[in-house]
Amino acid sequence: MSIKPTMTLQGNAPAAPTLRRSLTLPLLTLYGLGVTVGAGIYVLIGMTAAEAGPYAWVAFLLAAVVVGFTAFSYAELATRYPVSAGESAYVDAGFGRANLAAVVGILVAASGLVSASAIAVGASYYLGGLTGAPTAALVVGIVATMGLLAWWGITQSVMVAGIITLIEIFGLIFVITWAMALSERAGVPAMDLVPPLQGSHWAGIVGATVLAFFAFIGFEDMVNVAEEVEDPRRTIPSAIIYTLVIATILYLATCIAVLLSVPMEALAGSTAPLTLVFADAPDAVQLGFAAIAVVATVNGVLIQMIMVSRVIFGMADRGLLPAFFARLSVRTRTPSVATAFVALCILGLSLFLPIERLAEWTSQIVLSVFVSVNLALIAIKRRAEPASDHFSVPFLVLLFGTFTSIALLATSLL
Repeated sequence: MSIKPTMTLQGNAPAAPTLRRSLTLPLLTLYGLGVTVGAGIYVLIGMTAAEAGPYAWVAFLLAAVVVGFTAFSYAELATRYPVSAGESAYVDAGFGRANLAAVVGILVAASGLVSASAIAVGASYYLGGLTGAPTAALVVGIVATMGLLAWWGITQSVMVAGIITLIEIFGLIFVITWAMALSERAGVPAMDLVPPLQGSHWAGIVGATVLAFFAFIGFEDMVNVAEEVEDPRRTIPSAIIYTLVIATILYLATCIAVLLSVPMEALAGSTAPLTLVFADAPDAVQLGFAAIAVVATVNGVLIQMIMVSRVIFGMADRGLLPAFFARLSVRTRTPSVATAFVALCILGLSLFLPIERLAEWTSQIVLSVFVSVNLALIAIKRRAEPASDHFSVPFLVLLFGTFTSIALLATSLL
């Protein structure tokens, strides 16, 4: 497969603006953690508890396993084809069908739009609890502000997202510490957290895994800024692995801490679940954590905007979408038309659909993409293409990635 370069020189004509390679391993890891951590535990832990009860942490563990297999496929493909609109390029390389690549690229963009919309709604719940402002007005303000940040520039917007990510990780550590050391144990007894090997509770756990899977969405976003990563063949695999390991540890620790400290009837279905840990805390502590939660969830909107705009840019740059989506701002060298389009789409979805439906749709779309990506890499490896300087994954991992993604997708649809 030949990937179209994003910059050409014709005669003495000035070069067209190109995406700037400025993302290092720490920045890329923070980028992945920002969308993963902010999008998940801050918004969805109450909904997973409603499905799985005291075994919600098991749902997060199962989701991590499903995501982990496919993460290695992404790591290899991103080092083979370090381009924007990565999944579309991978499917094109695997099957050589531009129409199928276009469909996958559109699915990736759709998943980012729906995911960012779900996060925007979750952020408005936290911000509404802090300010008392109407949800619709808060959604408009959040999406507009994040759109301007995404347009500002990749380095600036990712640095802002990175700083916010450190804040939200601190917030989760604060939740874990407060729940385990300072709050009353009003939740599930520790002995009741381990599920029996057999029983109807596993139906709830598997159902909750689909929601928990949404919380891990984020690592695949990193491959879509590959054209802005320094030394992508070394940086991207490491950033993917670091992101998943750190996110899994944080998720499991936070989920267990919340289950132990918050009564199940209050936790199940809560729209701002982590604030419940501080129900008996001083007002200053409650307000401080609410502010952290707002910042954390807003961060996911920003990072999804960056990802989707790059997917649309990359597809337009390769002729799979109208050319005007590939226009870059001369000033910021960001895809300005694509960013504006993304912001408008997120705003529409956020205002008219409930967060549960948005999260479920996102998981189903991403699982469909995971199946396509794993099958594409299987096809590439079966052709025994000459080895090059790229990350390599054992064939068995690809099979597990395919089958686990299909199984979780079927569970969600049925």
